[in-house]
Amino acid sequence: MSAKTAKLWQCTKCGRRFANRNQTHFCSQVKLESHFKGKPPKTRQLYEAFLASVRAHGPVLVLPEKTRIAFQVRMSFAALMTRRGYLRGHLVLAERHEKPCFHKIETISRRNHVHVFELREAGQLQGDLLHCIAEAYRVGRQEHLRSG
Repeated sequence: MSAKTAKLWQCTKCGRRFANRNQTHFCSQVKLESHFKGKPPKTRQLYEAFLASVRAHGPVLVLPEKTRIAFQVRMSFAALMTRRGYLRGHLVLAERHEKPCFHKIETISRRNHVHVFELREAGQLQGDLLHCIAEAYRVGRQEHLRSG
């Protein structure tokens, strides 16, 4: 059974599913709406535009956590942190992409590179960033892993 088809492990406390058994995490019962409390409507509009860009590639789990909103297929591949009128986010990509849309790139492992961006206008969801959202979605499906 390859990593792409292995059954997901489920936390017995919070019910969240993970590609890795006993994945370290913080169990959370945070509601999505809490991330938008006190923020201008533009913050929510940008979130909805980002979500639509992700959903264009297929189904996604939206996981509100204490400090971020994570996006998961088999594994988490993107996250957003709400700010006043904009979003700070990151995409997990299998390779480094030195693009102007990314402010910082952190290498976590050979096939996991965290690409940090800020989304201030929905129009940014095109070109390099849109292409990288598609690639991150494939990482979330674990398509970047070789069959065992």
